[in-house]
Amino acid sequence: MTANLCITPELGKEDMDPEVSTRMIILSSKANVSESEVVNFLHLLNLPIMVKWTCYGAMISGKDKYVKQAIRELRKLDPYGIFTKERGFAPGDPRRCRGHRYGPREGFHQMEKEFKILDYVGEALKNPREVVIEKKEPVSVDYFREVLENSLKKEKSEEDKE
Repeated sequence: MTANLCITPELGKEDMDPEVSTRMIILSSKANVSESEVVNFLHLLNLPIMVKWTCYGAMISGKDKYVKQAIRELRKLDPYGIFTKERGFAPGDPRRCRGHRYGPREGFHQMEKEFKILDYVGEALKNPREVVIEKKEPVSVDYFREVLENSLKKEKSEEDKE
């Protein structure tokens, strides 16, 4: 398990290039495309990007302009079911790659929570509605004091019964 404790990644110069970006492509459960269709589509774009098939969709890495172009084209397939998120590390980077770390990577559980609401986000994008947020007034000090005193009285009366 030394890989987890003492990671010494051999990173290339591309990993330090500010023009290179990596994006995760996450499919909602109601997406009209599958992970394999996403990966095949990305390869057929013939852009100079690296494509990795993942359990949640795909990951792409390359010069920022090509990554953005790939995402623009890909989202045309299903604009309400394909979502993207920036990733700070290239695919396979031993500092984050699950294969090197033994278990889920940091951020996986956050992404898992986000995945659960993607269908709602997609539905809201497809059918936008005007939303009015009602600002609630804070509880007054007098009311809070009254609730607290009643609670303490109730607690005291229950203790006296015992």
